[in-house]
Amino acid sequence: MVEINKKILIVEDSKSYLWVLSQALMAAGFILATAGNGEEGLESAKKENPDLILLDITMPKMDGITMSQKVKEAGIKSPIIFLTNMSDMNHINDAMATSTDYMVKADVSVEDIVARVKDKLNIK
Repeated sequence: MVEINKKILIVEDSKSYLWVLSQALMAAGFILATAGNGEEGLESAKKENPDLILLDITMPKMDGITMSQKVKEAGIKSPIIFLTNMSDMNHINDAMATSTDYMVKADVSVEDIVARVKDKLNIK
């Protein structure tokens, strides 16, 4: 396995999806940090200074949109890719206020997410 030397923070409340996504990103050579809700994710973003954040929108304690706003307020410049099960345009529009990218989980494979992460980080 080639180590890419880029740290990805995954903030996802579904333990099974978090595990699958983590395995795929580790296999691709990324360094990972994970969190199960927005509060943990915000603290991890401050501590870990990730190169990119994969962020679920609907989570307990703090939703992904609120977390992304707080990340920006904290001066963290990590790009964010929102992951959501919703195709609700209101949530997506809210999410796009703090990010330029989102993916609907039901419409993409884990491999698609890994490819998008690499593309966002300019990794060939």
